[in-house]
Amino acid sequence: MAAAVLQILDTTIVVVALPHMQGELQANANQITWVLTSYLISSGIFMPLTGYLTDRLGRRTYLLISIAGFVLASMLCGLAASLDEIVIFRLAQGVAGAGLVPTAQAVLVDVYPPAERGHAMAIFGVGAMVGPILGPTLGGFLTETFSWRWVFFINLPVGILALLGTWRFVPRTEVRRRHSDWLGFGFLVVAVACMQLVLDRGQENGWFGSRTIQVAAALSVFGYLCLILRNLEMGRDAIFDLRVFRDRNFTLSTLVFAVFMFSMYGVLTLQPMMLESLLDYPTFTTGLVLAPRGAAAIVSMFLAGRSINRIGAKPLIVAGIVCTLIGTLVMTRYSLEIDPWWVIWPIVIQGFGLGLVFVPLATVCFATLPPEQSAEAAGVRQLGRAIGASLGVALSSAIVAREGQAAWNQMGGHLTPFSTALREALASLGLGLHDPRAGAVLARLLGREARFEGLLDAYWLLGWSVVVCLPLLMLVEKGVGKQRDADDGGEPARAAPAAGAADG
Repeated sequence: MAAAVLQILDTTIVVVALPHMQGELQANANQITWVLTSYLISSGIFMPLTGYLTDRLGRRTYLLISIAGFVLASMLCGLAASLDEIVIFRLAQGVAGAGLVPTAQAVLVDVYPPAERGHAMAIFGVGAMVGPILGPTLGGFLTETFSWRWVFFINLPVGILALLGTWRFVPRTEVRRRHSDWLGFGFLVVAVACMQLVLDRGQENGWFGSRTIQVAAALSVFGYLCLILRNLEMGRDAIFDLRVFRDRNFTLSTLVFAVFMFSMYGVLTLQPMMLESLLDYPTFTTGLVLAPRGAAAIVSMFLAGRSINRIGAKPLIVAGIVCTLIGTLVMTRYSLEIDPWWVIWPIVIQGFGLGLVFVPLATVCFATLPPEQSAEAAGVRQLGRAIGASLGVALSSAIVAREGQAAWNQMGGHLTPFSTALREALASLGLGLHDPRAGAVLARLLGREARFEGLLDAYWLLGWSVVVCLPLLMLVEKGVGKQRDADDGGEPARAAPAAGAADG
């Protein structure tokens, strides 16, 4: 559980510190999101290698290497002196952390007998859910009290505890020789890395007017095509066994999961920037305001776990999507004068929706897959999660920049010497039209309003994007979660919160 918390906590604790990192690392609002996307993509790419590395190194050895690598990369992130350095170290952190959660869950499955496994996974889920709750608050406290670097340094004591515990208690497993398709893995790296380059640098480089973006997009498409052809050629020995997509429930639930991650991570990235940069909230206050999302998610996860047998998965997922839609669309009505209550209650509704989606969606994903394909499917699912989340972070930041610039031009066109409203506004500040300070004051106010308009446009897209999930859900087999849990005596529903928390 300590190893899993190490990885899950790091995902949420960094978000609150982004505005502070932006200033010290001399990055703009679009560039600082690379700190998030680099981690998401590298962990998603290396997740499929978890089974291979576990077999070749042994589960205990691989877990020890992963924890040690994660702690070392965290320390280097805290010592980074530039944006390039922290992005490189976050890539390394994602590589090391990719196998932490699945390996930790596999250890629990091995060391507990079947009769106690559901109870153990439920306790594991509670520990995993500490991350979404404590992450923003702890990150805000550390950033405000010390500096943003401590959101990475805090991983050291937790990591050392996990390392010592693993060394002392986790049993060794047999090392087995296993083939891996390294050429296919190379195609995967090229495809995803070039796609991320397009998303991260597109706004800055003028999108497809840039030769760099054109080449990266072409390489990404080439990489995906070669990956598909290679996987079809290799069959069972491929990096991904494409036969998992024959299962309709798995394919649809993975698409829904990716779309949902697109919306969730986009919102998670923009909210701290809005609160700290535009509404002038202290960092610790921002963490406290964002914390109720995790608490609401815990409540809805346990409600979903208890009711999925009776209701089935689809109604719960639809209810979660509706909650997420309502909570996000309320944010499109924000203004720069909103009070904290109007920030908190939509976040609570969003969090409640997250829990209603994660638990039943995990059940639907594996409900009809053969057991021998579950490990393969988990890797594909996590890659879908990483791509969806990375798309959400990159595109939401690009929308803020693009629409903010459009709003700047539109509103700036009304600032003329003949505007009575402008004269009155300057007079209320003790300034005149020809005061040398007036230009700087107007530029600051206009920039603040324009960026806020860009944020509202991004919230609108992120909110309505989850509606895409509804027609996909209609194609999922009716009563799939309900039937499976009834057959299995309800055990998957008790274990589901662990999977849901790990997804979050």
